[in-house]
Amino acid sequence: MAFDAFALMLAMLALGMLFARLRALPDNAADTLNLLVLYVCLPAAILLNAPRLRLEPSLLGLVLLPWLLAGLAWALAWGLSRRLRLRRDEFAVLALCTMLGNTSYIGYPMVAALLGDGALPFAVVYDQFGTFMLLSTVGLILLARYGGDARPSGREIALRIAKFPPVWALVFGLTLMPGQPPAWIAAALERLSGVMLMLVMLAVGLTIRLRLPRDEIAPLAAGLGIKLVLLPLLALPLAWLFGMRGAMLQVAVLESAMPTMITAAALAISHGLAPRLAAALVGYGIVLSLATLPAWTFVLQRFFG
Repeated sequence: MAFDAFALMLAMLALGMLFARLRALPDNAADTLNLLVLYVCLPAAILLNAPRLRLEPSLLGLVLLPWLLAGLAWALAWGLSRRLRLRRDEFAVLALCTMLGNTSYIGYPMVAALLGDGALPFAVVYDQFGTFMLLSTVGLILLARYGGDARPSGREIALRIAKFPPVWALVFGLTLMPGQPPAWIAAALERLSGVMLMLVMLAVGLTIRLRLPRDEIAPLAAGLGIKLVLLPLLALPLAWLFGMRGAMLQVAVLESAMPTMITAAALAISHGLAPRLAAALVGYGIVLSLATLPAWTFVLQRFFG
């Protein structure tokens, strides 16, 4: 693990929390930082790493794995909701926030810090063909069903995918972007993608909420257990059965262990679905993942390196 990158993540998270407490930045600072990452840093990271991909049958398992895990997460959330007698909105949040991990904003920097830059192309496949497609299809349908909106049409889902900037970067990176771009372009992309770590963790620190909702301790603990422990535990044998080995297997398991996607929680909150639970799953998930992700990396490199 690159200790300096990991230490920087902790420092920027703490700095964001300090700024939030002091009200040193505007109220919409986190939103602005997230938009900057979405429109600039994340596409730069994809353009830098997508040309390294070789679309071959061996990547099919990496594409299918997040979809299988999402189905397992939904089944686990449904079973626990019946056992814990959760409200309808609590089940929706538990399902959404365990199905969708933060495999780009936090996933890319963490994969780079824990496994090295050479593993990033696999993270791009997992995120763009797995998590993002899940958010844009299953996630929207789940929000519509439990949030009271009309069910999105196929055209609306397609438009949402087409308007997402990282998708443009992925298409360009897989088709027109040379594997060895001019030095000045490569250097610019490296600098832009390099600041993603600092901006994301600063934005997370500005918005993170760690106040525990007493009446939602059980679903919170269940969600954290599913997302940070159980899903990567299930991902490991599935990745092995798909024929993944080495860096690909490590990325698959590590991406499955990422905390809840901030966008998924924000959408749940905007739809009025258990906002305290959604915020707590994000806040506690990110903090705990700073311990669980290195732990998973140790296990993977010790036994599956």
